[in-house]
Amino acid sequence: MSSRPTASLLIRLDGRARGALQQQIYAGVRRAILDGVIAPGTRLLSSRALARDLGVSRTTSVLALEQLLAEGYLTARRGSGTYVASELPDDLLRPRAARRSARPRHPPLSRRGTALVATPQGARRLDGPPRAFRIGTPAVDLFPVRLWSRLAQRRWRAVTSAQLDYGDPAGLPQLREAIADHVQAARGTRCGAEQIIMVAGAQQGLDLVCRLLLDPGDTAWIEEPGYPGARSALVGAGARLVPIRVDAEGLDVGAGVRRAGDARLVYVTPSHQYPLGVPMSLPRRLALLKWASAARAWVVEDDYDSEFRLGARPVPCLHGLDVDGRVIYVGSFSKTLFPALRLGFLIVPPDIQDQLVAARTASDQHPPALDQAVLADFIAEGHFARHLRRMRGVYRERLEALAAAAERHCGGALRLRPARTGLHVAADLAGADAGRVSREAAARGVEATPLSAYCADRARAANGLVLGFGALRPEAAARGMERLAAAIDAARRRR
Repeated sequence: MSSRPTASLLIRLDGRARGALQQQIYAGVRRAILDGVIAPGTRLLSSRALARDLGVSRTTSVLALEQLLAEGYLTARRGSGTYVASELPDDLLRPRAARRSARPRHPPLSRRGTALVATPQGARRLDGPPRAFRIGTPAVDLFPVRLWSRLAQRRWRAVTSAQLDYGDPAGLPQLREAIADHVQAARGTRCGAEQIIMVAGAQQGLDLVCRLLLDPGDTAWIEEPGYPGARSALVGAGARLVPIRVDAEGLDVGAGVRRAGDARLVYVTPSHQYPLGVPMSLPRRLALLKWASAARAWVVEDDYDSEFRLGARPVPCLHGLDVDGRVIYVGSFSKTLFPALRLGFLIVPPDIQDQLVAARTASDQHPPALDQAVLADFIAEGHFARHLRRMRGVYRERLEALAAAAERHCGGALRLRPARTGLHVAADLAGADAGRVSREAAARGVEATPLSAYCADRARAANGLVLGFGALRPEAAARGMERLAAAIDAARRRR
């Protein structure tokens, strides 16, 4: 090993170390420059002198210096020699603390961008795996992972070069046909496979529809309380949002017509209102479709978890009542299978199908083709229908366990509202502020979202919580409810 000074710095060459001697010289000089050992403008030894000083060939020293010259750390002056550059690449010579504290001066966000990042996101998730009472997560502990893995392996074993290329922007035809068959049998509507457009989850579908159909400043109805993701999609499109209250029959269509009868779009969750859980009554559904037809407005129906009817008769989707082509149906596999799949779909009227496909192409071309193929097999071979049947029984059991735990631990302080569908339930609080209970629950490792998190006017929100039960085994629900009861007691004391 050679260790010799070179122009006020020490370069160590180790013949046993990984990397050529040229690379060791390059790294040693570069580190000395970045650490300030050699100041900008300092003249270095010539390549011949450097080679002699280090005991290497001149070719080795020349190659190291040439690399530093090419990267901008050194400059060559004709007839004078080689010097450390006065301005280094990426301004790396500044002290690290100064680099951390410096803030680049960028233009401000757009007005829509500013509004979008300021939009409340609803439920707050704690770090870690599913816990009490997380909203939106199904029974991922019971998903048939081995079956899905076998289907995926079968697809990969038979994959062709064509399947590794770009696919159909509208989605895999086999999957679209399977979805069209399923919604006609399970959701009481009719559509052709050509009306199905695959998207990377329902949120992307909402964003795509809102950007395609709305101009900045257009008016849109949203449910109050309602789904924050829809609010974000509408804000991102520049829409003017008009919150319309939800009562025991769902969206109050009459109130919407009085407040903004010229709206261009309305977002609804008619089968299982998010987050209150009430279904929209038939008179309200017919009134909404009648208004939309007269006003030439779009109705975006988010049918996110209505597959899980807990003992009640299925409610047909709003799309099945539409005879004027006003309804765009948004479906997702995040609740029926698992959220990480990131696959959803739109059912769109034939006259805008090509436009939506073009917009879909501009977004991200198409969802992962092989994931679509595995899902198509999962549906076509009957596994999806069997999984849904099994999950309906599981969720009924988990809801019953949640209700029993609430009665046992919380008594009259927490009253669950009737739940006939889905994976969450709204609950009214007595004697404690919901926001404070939510914070106390989070301190105890429990997610309990206040109803106000879903309201544009939080001051008028009901004093209640939204509790998810889909991911909770009965014993976990009991433990979580015990902690929530402690959070309610703590919130009461702080009054």
